[in-house]
Amino acid sequence: MSYARILGEVRRYYDGKLKEHGATARGVDWNSNESQRLRFSQLAQICEHGSPFSINDYGCGYGALIDYLDEHGHKFQYRGFDISPRMVGKARELHGQNNVSFVIDESALQPADYTVASGIFNVRLKTAAAEWEDYVLAKLEVLNQLSTKGFAFNLLTSYSDRDFMRPDLYYGDPLFYFDYCKKRYSRFVSVIHDYPLYEFTVLVRKD
Repeated sequence: MSYARILGEVRRYYDGKLKEHGATARGVDWNSNESQRLRFSQLAQICEHGSPFSINDYGCGYGALIDYLDEHGHKFQYRGFDISPRMVGKARELHGQNNVSFVIDESALQPADYTVASGIFNVRLKTAAAEWEDYVLAKLEVLNQLSTKGFAFNLLTSYSDRDFMRPDLYYGDPLFYFDYCKKRYSRFVSVIHDYPLYEFTVLVRKD
């Protein structure tokens, strides 16, 4: 199934955010640097600490995860992918390290130890919820194929306060995604839902 329409809408949305806010947390539609770093801390739990690893950042934005990993002393080989050429251009401008590369063509990604995806499943805009869920599940297949040791992703939670839920966002059921990943990908699946954001993180560790 082609998701060209969905990807085009999402690309235009994030291009607008980058133009408005620049290479900041708000430029990738997070409300603060603090919340962005808190998300990174959950996703990074998939990585083996103390040993070098390779990582794909699927939906990398301007590459903020690189700074987080550097600051926490990780030794890593990083490849970022984003559907927005503007985002990738900014990421390349900000990050010129030898251990870092970026692509705008998903087919250029190679399997890494880990793959993480932060925030890419939240903004469905006018796409129907059922169609968006099909899109999310298709992308989980990609994350799995790109990962030899494990992958991690986050979603806004269906347990959010109803009064504050927006119709243009997708709120996933953490029980559904736990069950789906457990049955399809690995016996070793964790759901982290105890941090102060209206979302959850799923960690899938392979056998």
